[in-house]
Amino acid sequence: MTCDTPSARPHTGNGLVFPHGFLWGAATAAYQVEGAVAEDGRTPSIWDTFSRTPGKVRNGDTGDTAVDHYHRMPEDVALMAGLGLGAYRFSVSWPRVQPTGRGPAVQKGLDFYRRLTDELLDKGIQPVVTLYHWDLPQHLEDAGGWPERATAQRFAEYAGIVAGALGDRVKLWTTLNEPWCSAFLGYGSGVHAPGRTEPAATLRAAHHLNLAHGLGVQALRAALPSSARTSVSLNLHHVRPLTDDPQDLDAARRIDAIANRVFTGPMLRGAYPEDLQADTAHVDDWSFVRDGDLAQIHQPLDALGVNYYSPTLVSASGSGTDTGADGHGASDHSPWTGADDVAFHRTPGRTTAMGWTIDPGGLEELLLRVHADFPGLPLYITENGAAFDDYVNPEGEVRDPERIEYLRGHLAAAHRAIGAGVDLRGYFQWSLLDNFEWAYGYGKRFGAVYVDYATQTRIPKASAHWYSRVARSGIVPLEG
Repeated sequence: MTCDTPSARPHTGNGLVFPHGFLWGAATAAYQVEGAVAEDGRTPSIWDTFSRTPGKVRNGDTGDTAVDHYHRMPEDVALMAGLGLGAYRFSVSWPRVQPTGRGPAVQKGLDFYRRLTDELLDKGIQPVVTLYHWDLPQHLEDAGGWPERATAQRFAEYAGIVAGALGDRVKLWTTLNEPWCSAFLGYGSGVHAPGRTEPAATLRAAHHLNLAHGLGVQALRAALPSSARTSVSLNLHHVRPLTDDPQDLDAARRIDAIANRVFTGPMLRGAYPEDLQADTAHVDDWSFVRDGDLAQIHQPLDALGVNYYSPTLVSASGSGTDTGADGHGASDHSPWTGADDVAFHRTPGRTTAMGWTIDPGGLEELLLRVHADFPGLPLYITENGAAFDDYVNPEGEVRDPERIEYLRGHLAAAHRAIGAGVDLRGYFQWSLLDNFEWAYGYGKRFGAVYVDYATQTRIPKASAHWYSRVARSGIVPLEG
């Protein structure tokens, strides 16, 4: 999994040349693709409960079947191999492995991930495991969920179980995917499971997710060989002020604190930012942070995953905002604890089917900032991609030139960042397959591979073939 510190080579007549050993992959999440929600001992997760609650997910869609990856896994791995992918980033379903979030594992659940890992390795594809991608066992939510300290302790036990089953074959591990969404969309705005709208609970949830990460890293290191690498994937918001007015600059600072530094502070510096605590003091006194917690959270990491889709544009309150302009769905309740009066604005430019502005420059700027803030920490782009209104044409093809241009632009931005000294080791397209897109149901298609949900037929899109050529050659063509 390791490679030497990359350095970008100048583009040739064929395109932008990425470093030797750069990892080209795609990613998915268990609840979005697996289906089989009641098979082999799996019990409901918070997303099973949430998606079955009327009005929470568009069209009443659920992940009950999703794209049936649980049964079609060998076919999907063969697809990856046919596309020349070097790595597959997948998440493990906690309630499939440990149905109540405590106690011994269900071996049938672990066996699925053992088979998946073996299939990948047999095809020359590196498995990259994410332990938590939002599917908390409902049993643990019933006991209080992430706002409860015990959930972090349960996560560490679960991490040890999965590491014991797959540690001899998986070299790169991710503890959490986008804990911001779990804490602030799940317990603040309520647009994600479990759908709670409790500002104080967001801060407690964020802290216990941080603690789960630290305890999880320790559990992984106790079970894994020394060659294994640990990481976390954060959806770091690239926040821009609307103007240079001091009030707008302060609005950007406040959003940066509650979106980014609430995790990077304790995880990578060993402390919560003082301005974050001051901004949120009226919500909670932070007494949930106990002696020794920050040392537990601040574990050395081998890499950091960066998820990026679009920048965030903000101004001080009173200057107007667009509903849903923060990119995280409309709600009467704010996810921005302590900064709920900040105004969000649509960034100018072309947008995806999600309404998110296409801005590759934001990715470059974000990578440069992370590199400057945490020099020496290798980075992976663990999610980047776009939803468009894809369809099968009369020839049976899915042509998606907009996605090809999106990928080309963002990979060019990544190449520029490498040229500027960023230690970027790999890129994972979101996502491998069209799938259940959380509260949007099946209405948004992010996949490299088109899925006909009625028949489960898979059709690689034109962008998948384009990305396949990039993955095989390590060269991003400048055109075509």
